[in-house]
Amino acid sequence: MSGIGSWLLVVAIPVYVFALTGSTVATGLTLALEALPALVIGPWAGVLLDRWDLARAMWIADLVSAATVALILFADRDHVWLIYLAILLENTATTVFRPAARALLPAVVGTGDELAAANALNAVTGSVLRLAAPPLGALLLAGPGIEFVLALDIASYVLSAVVIATVRTRRHATSAEPPRPLEGLRAAVDHRALRGILIGQTVFLTANAGLTALLVPFTVERLHAPGYVVGYLISGLGAGYLVGAALSTRATRLLGTRELLTITQLASAAAYFALFNAPSVPIAVAAAGLIGFPGSILLITAGTTIQRAAPPEVLASVGAIFFAADSLALLLGGLVAPAITLAIGLHLTLNLLAVLAVCAAGVTLVVVPRHPAHLLPVRKQTRAKG
Repeated sequence: MSGIGSWLLVVAIPVYVFALTGSTVATGLTLALEALPALVIGPWAGVLLDRWDLARAMWIADLVSAATVALILFADRDHVWLIYLAILLENTATTVFRPAARALLPAVVGTGDELAAANALNAVTGSVLRLAAPPLGALLLAGPGIEFVLALDIASYVLSAVVIATVRTRRHATSAEPPRPLEGLRAAVDHRALRGILIGQTVFLTANAGLTALLVPFTVERLHAPGYVVGYLISGLGAGYLVGAALSTRATRLLGTRELLTITQLASAAAYFALFNAPSVPIAVAAAGLIGFPGSILLITAGTTIQRAAPPEVLASVGAIFFAADSLALLLGGLVAPAITLAIGLHLTLNLLAVLAVCAAGVTLVVVPRHPAHLLPVRKQTRAKG
């Protein structure tokens, strides 16, 4: 429910900011602010979540998000800073919601096959929203206006909070000990499988972020197409994600975690090459779909493995570390890729980033353990008294 409103704003907010300011820099700042909270406060929020009732944390985060989105209703040309403040606060609440949701899910469905199925269902839902909600948000912005879109987002957050408050199965605080800074980072680094996934995924997502940052210049300069064609590419990507999510549980039964992560990263890299060397828009859209198919399986496999491998008492902390790494990759790719383009040109930069994705697959093959025993959580051993 909350995802419906959030995806409606994915296009609507940047378009609204650009309409108010006429500045590409001001518009780009909205994207940078989305990544900042998970990177800066996420690791500490995760530590606190491991000592909280997670369901309560989630519905409170939803209500905070609803209140902060309401701030945008008061924004105008002279008060654009209200939009930036709302984005910052909303994504701060999301920084609490996402690791809490990842940690609560195993408590609801367990860590067996139903966990992979639940993650796949979430991915299918996200893919449908990715396909439909952003263009719908742009359409509603042009029709009823930004106030209507914001009202839908606020309502979606409130409804989400109501539903989550009814969840009966709850993972309560797992420790009465005082929080330790970067507790999740220690747990991830100490666990061989988690450490390997963290390294491999960060390299891969950095390449992905750089390619995403160059998607509009690629569309205009290489495909010689208008900017709105990017929407077609995103739709192709969403369609691929939808198919991949539907087949992910079957894929996890056929291959081990390391092999599945490596193959999906390598397949995504091959699709990057196909997309950014496509001679026409239809071929580019088809290549975008080929990116989404293994990409969806990759994200589901990584998320499910994290939930199974991380010690339950620090699962929220570990999840927050991975979300922080995702945000770091987003910032690095988004900042470095345009700078490299100025030095060596767009076409070479695109292919260089695709090569980095291939390297990520090699890193994953080396650093993620093959033996299933390494995917079991590290438990604290206690010594019997007496």
